[in-house]
Amino acid sequence: MPEECVERVKPMTQESPDPRLHAVRRMREILDPLGYFASEGFHLLGLFAILAVTFVAGAQALMRMAAQGVVSIEDLLLLFIYLEIASMVGIYFRTNAMPVRFLLYVGITALTRHMIGYVQLDSSPDAGVLILAGATLILALAVLVVRYASAVYGSREGNREIKTD
Repeated sequence: MPEECVERVKPMTQESPDPRLHAVRRMREILDPLGYFASEGFHLLGLFAILAVTFVAGAQALMRMAAQGVVSIEDLLLLFIYLEIASMVGIYFRTNAMPVRFLLYVGITALTRHMIGYVQLDSSPDAGVLILAGATLILALAVLVVRYASAVYGSREGNREIKTD
């Protein structure tokens, strides 16, 4: 909110019995809870949508594997990606904190899955494999940095670290 608006919505004092300030304050008392409710509701709907779509995608992947009669390592890694996304949403519901590490795990798993498919299609190693391996290493280092920062500079307000190991 801009500073000039904050100045106009200050609590009423004896010096400023302006009825407009009272009306603005009253509007905020009514609209703030509605805005909070709408924001939280949209947030929860989005999380449920992500969770539902993740379950549908996982079920479709399982049905495709069953129809083919063959399960590859890429299929298993895809199921791990779905599991990590569902876990991330579940952790958010329990702690109200977004586990950034899980996003990094999803990225590592996706890059690994892509690298396996890349190597299976083209048996000669080239720069593509090195780029994928380097990107995986960067994400692994990012996990290390996030874990270290969480342990050393964690919140003092009671947000607890989720044990995933």
